Amino acid sequence: MKLVRYGQAGHEKPGLVDAQGRVRDLSGHVADVDGDLLSSPEQWARLSALDASGLPLVEAPLRLGPPVARVGKIVCVGLNYADHAAETGAAIPAEPILFLKPSSSIVGPDDTVVIPRGSVKTDWEVELGVVIGRKASYVTEAEAMGHVAGYTVVNDVSEREYQLERGGQWDKGKGCDTFSPIGPWLVSKDEVPDPQNLGLWLEVNGRRYQDGSTRTMIFPVARLVSYISEFMSLLPGDIITTGTPPGVGLGQKPPVYLKPGDTMRLGIEGLGEQTQSTRAWSR
Repeated sequence: MKLVRYGQAGHEKPGLVDAQGRVRDLSGHVADVDGDLLSSPEQWARLSALDASGLPLVEAPLRLGPPVARVGKIVCVGLNYADHAAETGAAIPAEPILFLKPSSSIVGPDDTVVIPRGSVKTDWEVELGVVIGRKASYVTEAEAMGHVAGYTVVNDVSEREYQLERGGQWDKGKGCDTFSPIGPWLVSKDEVPDPQNLGLWLEVNGRRYQDGSTRTMIFPVARLVSYISEFMSLLPGDIITTGTPPGVGLGQKPPVYLKPGDTMRLGIEGLGEQTQSTRAWSR
């Protein structure tokens, strides 16, 4: 299944993408795409059995919101691609580097990204997002994938000066409003047989900067779910962002950063595409 949420921000409705790529309304069958739905095998089975052609068709154009509602937390993994670590001059981490993004940073896949007030180093990062479907606490790697509901595309927008030059931890450069575009879809894990073999890419103003594969992850998805569950419970609807391949603005020579009026386009094989324009912060 490919599940979506569509409509005005804050008032999205649940939907399903049919075989022709059209959005069908699911609001007659589920209240929303959220942790309650993801943790219910009965509701999953009922949705899987639906005949999409019998669902109401949602007419284009339409805004897609983040495909998961009421995300409790976004757990991010830094420097998880060997080739990305190399471009930034960082050592390969012995254990996953973790940080959190607030839910207030979440926007839809094609919503505008706001460059924060005073920012000079706003950057891009295409990432595979792992959506949790069952509570995970102290799970083994062998058990980990049983706690995954599916996958999505995340742009881990980052302000490098805030992240690296303002002291303390990375969070202050990661959690600004609009810094987590998510979507377009939540793709159920049965449609992604191998999350460690997906191409992912990102362009800015038509130039491709990132063009990588999840094959070069240092810590694969199962390891990340298991590892994170040692330190915090992962709950249904939580999202893990699994790191980015090389090609970020910070890694260019000289570095390249986003400015108002830029356009980012990004995607992951089988998981869809995002497009965001950028604007300067204003009240």
